[in-house]
Amino acid sequence: MRNAISILCLVALAGCSLMPDYQRPDAPVPASLPGPAGDGAVAAELGWQEFLVDEHLRAVVEQALANNRDLRIAALNVEKVAALVRLQRSELSPGFGAQAAGERRRIPEKMTDSGMARTTAQYAVEVGFLSWEIDLFGRIRSLSASALEQYLATEEAARAVQVALVSGTAVSYLRLAADAEGYRLAQATLAAQSDALELVRASRDAGVASDLDLRQAESQVEAARVSVAELAGAMAVDRHALELLLGGPLPPEHAPEGLAALAPTTELAGGLSSEVLLARPDIRAAEHRLRAANADIGAARAAFFPRITLTGALGTLSPELSGLFESGTRTWRISPLVQLPLYAGGGLRARLEATKIEREIAAASYEKAIQTAFAEVADALELRGTLRDQLAAHDRLVVALRETLRLAEERYRAGVDGYLGVLVAQRGLFAAEQAGVYLRFAERSNRIALYRALGGGG
Repeated sequence: MRNAISILCLVALAGCSLMPDYQRPDAPVPASLPGPAGDGAVAAELGWQEFLVDEHLRAVVEQALANNRDLRIAALNVEKVAALVRLQRSELSPGFGAQAAGERRRIPEKMTDSGMARTTAQYAVEVGFLSWEIDLFGRIRSLSASALEQYLATEEAARAVQVALVSGTAVSYLRLAADAEGYRLAQATLAAQSDALELVRASRDAGVASDLDLRQAESQVEAARVSVAELAGAMAVDRHALELLLGGPLPPEHAPEGLAALAPTTELAGGLSSEVLLARPDIRAAEHRLRAANADIGAARAAFFPRITLTGALGTLSPELSGLFESGTRTWRISPLVQLPLYAGGGLRARLEATKIEREIAAASYEKAIQTAFAEVADALELRGTLRDQLAAHDRLVVALRETLRLAEERYRAGVDGYLGVLVAQRGLFAAEQAGVYLRFAERSNRIALYRALGGGG
């Protein structure tokens, strides 16, 4: 028996594999990312702690990574799939066990030589491998390879959740900072316009200003009150959204005072090869799923060939329970089973065709993931240049509007113009300053989007 088992093990180890050779599809995007080359760090090689320079923002992201439920679920999914991989790989080796059995049977009269009924008994204790499929054609190895690739895909998906959490938390924090800055700007505007209203009221009482000037000043004050209330509500909503990502309340010491108080992120390099996209966890996950689909074809092909199952054991066999372990009761058995599919109603061929189609779907999904990544990077790089131009133009606009307001106030105090000119200038300046806040928010958010699109944050 020992020789037979050794031979069968060698046959199993030398078995062939029907899994097709894997070939990575060509990336359906240009060889280089758009935009000019520039100095800076490579996102995929830059940890999020190095990219997010501001210490308060880093502390908030660390809290999210420690408490976020989505990230916890993703980590548990990785552990679950790892257990399934171990379960699938366990079929490659025989499982050993022990079993004990006993039987008493009445033999009827017509089944005995003496013509009299009798009772027989048989007791056995065996140790061995109870059922082991010899993977001669690579079916189990293909399934194990597929399970491993699915595990790696799940692991990359967990990394993608972490990347999304880092960028989402950072953007949510920046949005709260932008609304906080806009809120303070609205409060300062309300205070300034309230002072202007009192001056206009005094001028009206002195007979210098008209009732129209007073009503125009009052309307400007109420408009500022609306902005203050609107931004207060936006801040509350922003805080709730951020705390959902954090998995708990935002510590007061890390609450943002405004965008201007936050340190800028690390500058990223431009003009890179498109191959940097292959480091993104979503693309790596898509490729692992493609490899898993490729391995499934091997298992479907192996189903056309014989399946050999072996059962073997060593033990003792005795007609008496008390004599199981006495001399002369040693026994062994080996039971090979060969199953060859002859006709399955076309099911095997249909399963093989389905696995081939699944591979094509996985290949298309992999290519789409690369195209999506390229588009995200292209958009972020394009916005990086245009947002910088907008910020420069906006700074000049604010300077011009402040000078306009100064001149309008001088002309009103000199009696040259009515209060309408001051009102228009105030509205224009307040709107421009508020737009500047959210323009800076868009520029900083785009930096984070570019970092994520280039594969950073894992």
